[in-house]
Amino acid sequence: MAKCSVCGKSVHFGKKVSHSHRRSNKMWKPNLKKVRCNVNGTHKRLYVCTSCLKGNKVERV
Repeated sequence: MAKCSVCGKSVHFGKKVSHSHRRSNKMWKPNLKKVRCNVNGTHKRLYVCTSCLKGNKVERV
């Protein structure tokens, strides 16, 4: 599975609980975008989560 190249955010696992309190497995995925970034003066495509994009942790091309 892909994860954020900046902060390392990846999937989280837990239980989904219904109204009748029956439990089943659930997976929460991060909101990743494939973005062209400037890394050490070169252009690279990275998977970056939207919270890193919003926080200006990545210099986009």
